[in-house]
Amino acid sequence: MNIRFLLRAKRWAARPPSEAMFKMVVGIIVFCVILFAIEKFIGWPDWLSADRIGRPRFVRN
Repeated sequence: MNIRFLLRAKRWAARPPSEAMFKMVVGIIVFCVILFAIEKFIGWPDWLSADRIGRPRFVRN
């Protein structure tokens, strides 16, 4: 474990974040988990995939 992590944990224990900040962080985590589950079980749509655009690679004979 990093000493920086322990210092941050001590600071959070002394002055915990507000309820609004906690709800925001939990909301972001839930959103990411839902997005991951959709991608895992349903699949990623082709229209959201980026196509590589640019000059073609040179082929050596």
